[in-house]
This record gives sequence, structure tokens and C-alpha cells, in this order.
Amino acid sequence: MGVFCVRRTGLVAAGLTALFGASAAMEATVPAPPPATGPHAVKAKGCLLTGNGYLRAQIRGARKLDIDLHNSELECDGSARPDGTGIRISFAGPLHANGRRLRMVFGVRSATEGAPGRALPTNLTVMFEGEHRLFATRGEDKCTVDRLEQQRLGAPGAAAHIYRVIAHGFCIAPVTALQGNEKIVISRFDFAGRVAFDASPERPWEMRPMISPKQP
Repeated sequence: MGVFCVRRTGLVAAGLTALFGASAAMEATVPAPPPATGPHAVKAKGCLLTGNGYLRAQIRGARKLDIDLHNSELECDGSARPDGTGIRISFAGPLHANGRRLRMVFGVRSATEGAPGRALPTNLTVMFEGEHRLFATRGEDKCTVDRLEQQRLGAPGAAAHIYRVIAHGFCIAPVTALQGNEKIVISRFDFAGRVAFDASPERPWEMRPMISPKQP
């Protein structure tokens, strides 16, 4: 398979609970969130209303992909972890007629509202929806966000504090499949997405710990 901008992706939602139940340091997500409303609302298509969201990554190993997805091709969302240990931010590429789509979920420890960051341990999950393939670091010792910036979006007095979060990072060890022996290597990743810091109720599709109380 040649290097290409990702267009063959996916993981069936049914069975995610069983897969993640085997991992003690993972967060799970149901692949297709409902439309957001209120302070979390975004355009039906597109990551950021400002038009400058993106996801770039280089993947080698069991998959050979150069990901370069722009704002209009992405769905993104993020929030603070409930225990305040960092942020969770997810990106989903285009959903194709065959049900395939790429989703990448970053759990960035020690990131706090509005503050820049350096050398932040990061948990990474890569889902190929529609292909029954899921890869995860199962911890924060394999990937790092070495540079993180935050830009406030919207009116200063808004109830929800929404930020454009820009990050650059890399992984120093392979990311392994939850089933089988496949591995992928993500030598670098860059993204710009949205994170909302507020007291809104947790959405049912949002990532959450399955076994371990430790937040990844």
C-alpha cells in the first residue's frame, strides 16, 4: 500500500467495550457522537469555526499513511479530564460510504486551561473504524506533546471557555493493536483542534476509563 492522505479508515462501534475491557490504562469512545448543541456546537462539517483546524501524522508499520487532513475534512472535540489531570481531544476524518474512517484520540497529561506546555506525556489511541483495527499506547510513556499552545475562542464572558489547542509531538515506541500482533509507529503528529473547559454534563460518547482509575 502506498503513502497517501488517509481515505481508508474505520472501526465498528460494537465490541469496543470488550476490547477496552482488556486494557488497564485506556479511554474508550463510541465512534459516532451525536450533534453537539449549546456551547459545544460546531458547524455540521469542519473542526473549528475559525477554519484553521488540522491533523497531520506519519504512520508506518502495519499501516503506511501520511495523514494531512484540513479543517473541512475533520470532526474534532475535546474537554478537560474530570479529575483535572489534563485534556482529551479527538479527531475524526471523513466518513466514507463503506463505513471506514480514521479517528485519533490524544490524552495529554498536565495540560491546563489557557496555558502553554512542554514535554507533556500523552496517551494515544488510533482507531480504523470499519476495519476492526484499534491501536493504543496503553499508557503515557510512549508519546509526548513537546509543544502545546492555546488560543481563546469566542467572547471572553462566554459560559464555556473554548480554546484552539495547537500541538506538536512524537512517539518513541510502537503503538500496538489491542488484538493480534500488529504495530504502528507514529514518528510525529501535529494538530489544531478545540477544547472546551466548562461544567457541562459529560456526553455519553465521550472517552472514559474502563478499568483503571488512573486517567491515561
